[in-house]
Amino acid sequence: MAASITLFLISIFMLLLSLLLLPIPCHSADPDPLQDFCIADLRGALSLNGFPCKPTSKVTSDDFVYSGLMNEGNTSNYLGSFLNVANIFAFPGLNTLGVSMTRIDIAVGGVTNPHWHARATECGVLIRGKALLGIITSRNVVYARNISVGEMYVVPRGLLHYHLNVGEEPVLAFSAANSQLPGTIYIAQNLFGSTPSVPDQVLAKAFQLDQSVVDQIKSKFVG
Repeated sequence: MAASITLFLISIFMLLLSLLLLPIPCHSADPDPLQDFCIADLRGALSLNGFPCKPTSKVTSDDFVYSGLMNEGNTSNYLGSFLNVANIFAFPGLNTLGVSMTRIDIAVGGVTNPHWHARATECGVLIRGKALLGIITSRNVVYARNISVGEMYVVPRGLLHYHLNVGEEPVLAFSAANSQLPGTIYIAQNLFGSTPSVPDQVLAKAFQLDQSVVDQIKSKFVG
């Protein structure tokens, strides 16, 4: 009888211990701010909660405003698109706030480079034009839909996605992410233009390509 009670108590203890060790739910991509604001001092080292704070005595109203998203991006590149990212490096006022924005310009027929955000969910709205939004899940299922002016879209954190201009005028969209530094990963650049480079054997086998084709692709991402 005593052995049964002891075993029962041990089981209860282990259950409580396992509950205590469960990960605490996180409701945002970045840690919560610890003060009213913390304008980033980019000369300091980036830590878990952002950059060190600029002295309050040196903070001005301009630190809370960013004008970098006003102008149309240069889409005269091989993709026909330009992403103007307002993260903590571009807009120090975002420091510790867990949010950033991007202006998306896509020329007619252009596409955004397929990518995902390692640390954030993306939420956007189309301002001009017509675009095909494609989202690819971890099970290789593609959810693609044309979006029109005024429509809002969401891309869950970590999912591969792209935008294709399917209209007859340039596309303009604005998106927000719940991280001051979303961690954008572009497939092509990361695999074929990384430093040091990914071994050719890995790329050749993964994409089932000849060595000459791997070399050709890599040459397009040099510099």
